[in-house]
Amino acid sequence: MPVLKKTLLTTAIASAVGALIFGRDAASYVSTAFHGVRDAMKSEVPLDFEVARARDLVAQLVPDIRECMHKIAEQQVDVESRQMQLGNKETSLKKQKDVILAMQNDLSAGKGAYIYAGVSYSSNEVKQDLQNRFDRYKAAEDVLMSDLKILEARRQTLAANTQRLSELNQAKMNLEVKIEQLEARLQTVAAAETVSSLAIDDSSLSQAAKLIEDLNKQLDVKERILDAEVKFADLIPMDSEASQDEGDIAKRIEAHFGITPKTASVAKTK
Repeated sequence: MPVLKKTLLTTAIASAVGALIFGRDAASYVSTAFHGVRDAMKSEVPLDFEVARARDLVAQLVPDIRECMHKIAEQQVDVESRQMQLGNKETSLKKQKDVILAMQNDLSAGKGAYIYAGVSYSSNEVKQDLQNRFDRYKAAEDVLMSDLKILEARRQTLAANTQRLSELNQAKMNLEVKIEQLEARLQTVAAAETVSSLAIDDSSLSQAAKLIEDLNKQLDVKERILDAEVKFADLIPMDSEASQDEGDIAKRIEAHFGITPKTASVAKTK
């Protein structure tokens, strides 16, 4: 009791302070704060947990569906039993009607006595029996009409419950499909978030691109050098010093033998 009194006293003090500070708007502030806290807490709940909660809510429809199926089964048995009973009653009434009409036909002959099953009955006895049979027939007919109305009401209830069961099953299937779609979307978003959260070093990419560009330039230079070497590989090499030496030795020989350029040409011709 002391704890309860303390709690009530604390609540009363808090309410009084709130009313003193906020006045008539205290209730509005409290309500707004409550909804804000509730929305904040709800926003922190993971989406996959909410999807699982939705699946649990759909699963809670199963007991209702089973109960509906049980009621429908009971009502089907009841309707079939009543139909059979009504069929028997209709057959019995038909027989009673035939007997009543036969006795009425007999009385129309105006006889003083009538024999049924080997026993003789007076006209008055037959009339009284016919009256009793007719009263019983009308009572049975009223019961049959009442039973028909009850049967029709049971049929309508059975049809309504059957429709309800179909709607429950359809709603359950639709919700299950929507939950599957939600889970697929959740997985897609999760995969996208995983990809977007990958840390990629832009500097490494830039360095790799620069290195590849430099290597391509170096290969271009080497290819051009090789191409130039191939172009000049079949030409006679010209050495300026060797040519100068050969020119000098020719003059020396001509000077030594006293050969002029014309004489050298004649000698070569001979």
